[in-house]
Amino acid sequence: MSNLVIALIVLAALAFVLAVVSSFSGPIVGTGAEAYSRACTNLALLAIALVLTFGSTRETGRQL
Repeated sequence: MSNLVIALIVLAALAFVLAVVSSFSGPIVGTGAEAYSRACTNLALLAIALVLTFGSTRETGRQL
């Protein structure tokens, strides 16, 4: 599960970079900066939800 979370975080970072670049240079592949920004937010929220739902106490360092 941690591999999926890491993949989502990497994709969110990529979407953020694309949002910043497209805000300065114009639409990339016909997609504006707002779409990349929304994708970044959605991917980050999915990663957070997966960690909170399936994360164990050993992986996150939380104590009961």
